[in-house]
Amino acid sequence: MNDPRPAPVTSDIASFSRDWSTADRWIRGIDQALRTVAGIHHNHRPTPANNIGETITDPSERQHVAGLMRINHAGEVAAQALYAGQALTARETATRASMMEAASDETDHLAWCQERIQELGGRTSLLNPIWYAGSFVIGAVAGLAGDKVSLGFVAETEKQVCDHLNSHLRELPQEDLRTRAIVKQMSEDEARHGQNARNAGASELPLPIRALMKLTAKIMTQTAYRL
Repeated sequence: MNDPRPAPVTSDIASFSRDWSTADRWIRGIDQALRTVAGIHHNHRPTPANNIGETITDPSERQHVAGLMRINHAGEVAAQALYAGQALTARETATRASMMEAASDETDHLAWCQERIQELGGRTSLLNPIWYAGSFVIGAVAGLAGDKVSLGFVAETEKQVCDHLNSHLRELPQEDLRTRAIVKQMSEDEARHGQNARNAGASELPLPIRALMKLTAKIMTQTAYRL
């Protein structure tokens, strides 16, 4: 007898971990890109804001918080693309598995951010296709440079993301408990991803590369807040 229950939703990027051909992985990668840019996100964990009531009603505050969460959502779009690109070109199964674990959490983050933005009456970034495309290329190139370099990109990216999220925690209204719960959980997840990458043998990136990553992130955050 067929089981009438719906099949559990799993991360599309996780399919990269299967023993598929390069062509299959490219097809799945394109599918994942379309879903991410279109805003079709299936979270595995419930939002940390569950059971927390709305506390901000001032229109200007809601607009500001929506802008901050739009930045975070754009960052998660970029992270999803980065992991997809790295998973596509990773050489070791263990490295690909590490990318898969992080990608699953990023899918949660995408859904949480999008939901909060919608609650606040905002919208996601109009430039999400650009963020995805650019990050995918960076991830694929990093993967081709070797697994240790690829993991180094993960470690450095997560460090910068944690710094960014913690700055948002300082900037968010103290009474906005819903947004703060989401950002806090995201920060904890990103810190774990970075530590996992370091534990897996990530190499430290040269200072010029780290500086360029910070500059790129600054441009993205300033643009995503408005667009």
